Amino acid sequence: MADELFNVRSEFAARVSIALIKELLDDLLKDKIVNDGQSESILQDNSTRADKARDLIDTVRKKGDVASRVMITHLHRRDPELYSQLGLGCGQRAPPAAEPQTKQEWSTSLIPTTKEFWEKKQNDRDVYPVTKNNIKSRVALLITNVRFTDERLNRTGAEKDEENMEKLLKALGYDVMKCTNLTGKGIDEALIKFSKQEKLKETDSVLVVIMSHGKLGAVLGVNSKIKICDETTSTPDEFSIDNIYKHLGTDKCPALLNKPKVIIIQACRGGEHGSVLLCDGAKPCDVPQQGPSASAAEEDIEDDSLKFVHKEKDFISLLSCTPDTVSYRHPEHGSILIQYVVDVFNNCSHENDIEELFRKVMRRFEEFSAGSKRQMPTKERCTLTKRFYLFPGV
Repeated sequence: MADELFNVRSEFAARVSIALIKELLDDLLKDKIVNDGQSESILQDNSTRADKARDLIDTVRKKGDVASRVMITHLHRRDPELYSQLGLGCGQRAPPAAEPQTKQEWSTSLIPTTKEFWEKKQNDRDVYPVTKNNIKSRVALLITNVRFTDERLNRTGAEKDEENMEKLLKALGYDVMKCTNLTGKGIDEALIKFSKQEKLKETDSVLVVIMSHGKLGAVLGVNSKIKICDETTSTPDEFSIDNIYKHLGTDKCPALLNKPKVIIIQACRGGEHGSVLLCDGAKPCDVPQQGPSASAAEEDIEDDSLKFVHKEKDFISLLSCTPDTVSYRHPEHGSILIQYVVDVFNNCSHENDIEELFRKVMRRFEEFSAGSKRQMPTKERCTLTKRFYLFPGV
């Protein structure tokens, strides 16, 4: 990245405006890439616009690849045309073949989609339609359980997950309905309330994120009595994950017909506890066995195809781990899944569809381990019939 900035130094100096230099300095100050003294020096100690531009490039590139990537990201957002003219990359290039061990640097802010990419996809029949008006009506539901009645189940670090996901969702254009510390019934009621929002008629999609303790098929509410030792629950406080698909499906929520519904769940699905990293799990003995419903088996296929729309369609879900296993959370940085989701969405959502984004999140877990512990997210109940792009920044 530093080399990339150096390579465009002359062209940048010839094309950039004073106004853009000031905007970039404001961004870099906010990100603490430069300090007040460096910003003032760049603007005041150089007599010409070109010299200010060269000084800006030199100051940032000398701080390394991460700082250079941040500046390139802000340039992309502030002036996509200049970004394109300079021939700058999006930061997604694979490392050179001679250096397979190079660690990928991740942008901490969302890389915007180019106007050209968005316009190209508008004519693709295999892509879900997304207009600027649709984006203005986007809505998301964010539910985070942090504090539990049984304080031993408090999810230290989950506040960071909530902060990171809210920031990401808003950057993607979603109006966030945020709920914290809900019972199982409260989660259900929040989904129902969300499913009745007027904006759903105009939105192109919805995103639902639920973060709590969990077990196979359920997310636990804050009144759960699951114990960390070998005890069982006496009064279950649970939300059935299946209810998400019922409340947002065609029958209960026709406003979302043919629109992508993206579900992300950070919660264990059974299994053992972690050590340094914390486990969001319930005891395996509490896990109910689930199978296909009788009503689904008895569905009349002729009626289904001739008289009704699909009961469940256009969903995609990412669960934090495979069935019967645990997911991990750092007490300061938050859940591993949420950290990786934010990284991948920031860096790749400008050019990758949602299924590819989820695959890249899963790919990162190939390298994740905490001692002998492993975690692998899963894509489930995917009924998307087209590609869904988030088009950040359009």
